[in-house]
Amino acid sequence: MDTKAQLGRLGLFDARVPRYTSYPTAPHFGKSVGAGTFAGWIGAIPEGARISLYVHVPFCRRLCWFCACRTQGTQSDAPVIAYLETLKAELALLGKHLPKGVTLSRLHWGGGTPTLLKPSMMTDLAGAIREVAPFAPETEFSVEIDPNEIDGARLDALAAAGMTRASIGVQDFDPRIQESIGRRQSFEITRDAALEIRARGITSLNADILFGLPHQTGGRITMSVQKLLSLNPDRVALYGYAHVPWMAKRQQLIPSEALPSPQQRLDLFETARRLFVWDGYDEIGIDHFAAPSDNLARVQRQGRLRRNFQGYTDDPADVLIGVGASSISRFPQGYAQNTSATGLHTGAIRAGRFSTVRGHAFSGEDLMRGRIIEALMCDFNVRSAEICEDHEISPARLRALFEDVAACFDGLLQVSDKGLAIPPEARPLTRMVARAFDTYAMDTAGHSSAI
Repeated sequence: MDTKAQLGRLGLFDARVPRYTSYPTAPHFGKSVGAGTFAGWIGAIPEGARISLYVHVPFCRRLCWFCACRTQGTQSDAPVIAYLETLKAELALLGKHLPKGVTLSRLHWGGGTPTLLKPSMMTDLAGAIREVAPFAPETEFSVEIDPNEIDGARLDALAAAGMTRASIGVQDFDPRIQESIGRRQSFEITRDAALEIRARGITSLNADILFGLPHQTGGRITMSVQKLLSLNPDRVALYGYAHVPWMAKRQQLIPSEALPSPQQRLDLFETARRLFVWDGYDEIGIDHFAAPSDNLARVQRQGRLRRNFQGYTDDPADVLIGVGASSISRFPQGYAQNTSATGLHTGAIRAGRFSTVRGHAFSGEDLMRGRIIEALMCDFNVRSAEICEDHEISPARLRALFEDVAACFDGLLQVSDKGLAIPPEARPLTRMVARAFDTYAMDTAGHSSAI
């Protein structure tokens, strides 16, 4: 039996599973975590600690059909200006609760389209953040940049604010595919944005590209990857397009009959993967690639790669605080999420309270299973010694757990006294293997294809 047939027999082409950027995943967050819990977790951060901060800007000038993020379109600056004032008030509220001496390990502006902010607004927001938590000497400040919504003045403002890494969304360069997903963005516009970013001394460039898009073929994704490689990105995220039109209504505009089959999705991924590897990139986890000199590649070689809501990261901080509507925070105690409605979020902040409405406090085996899943997603390998040392489980019980999971995958997984490993030929199954360690019930309708 060839590898693809074996993967198919194990259910790869039919399964819908989480991406596991958290454990438990967001659908399992509940109302037991509110603003009071969130404030208490902030207060428990040690003095002088380094934390990470995520700032969510939910506005876009146009709504791309493929996107399932929590965003809203606007052609006017009025709601953006009002939202910025809310962000500043939320940051000030956060500053009242943070212990002394806290500094930033990482800062990320996401969305939506944070680059629709005017230069003065960018400067204003960056200043408000620094008043709450100053940058550490090695702080990384990254921003999601839409090449269609950026110019020299805004790049100057971001560079002056301390941006060290830019992340450009590409998706695909083929005009027919762009038309079918509502995302017109020429290679020339993208290339010029990359050149302008680097001209300002910002040497770290990320790019996102999708496989599994309508009308996508091996030849088309090859052309798009080759164009992307000509920009010499330091990191690339090769995400599988998640077609969930019952959740993201705008995806109903995408011609579902033109989508590739799951088997074709695997072929598209493999085509792109080989091109990145041939060009000298290191494979990072299930869907990222990095230049060997990039810190993401270095931490992977050192066994320190981590995974969070932005994907793979080299961030060592134990605390990630999300600011803005729908943002999610992670603490050693659990997760907390703000309300997704900008009006409700604004109302809470104006009333002097955080807008936290849901979350999850870790209990039982959450931390152990979460670490097992993270290790699988990052390293394709779980070390028994680490799990037994950090969590209350005996080597015998852990091995039995590994063997039970391995039995579900037709002998493809490797179990030993050292731990559990997923060999290269079985790595397309990684999210399914992770799911086998997940004890929470799952509604498959809310998740993307396993490939």
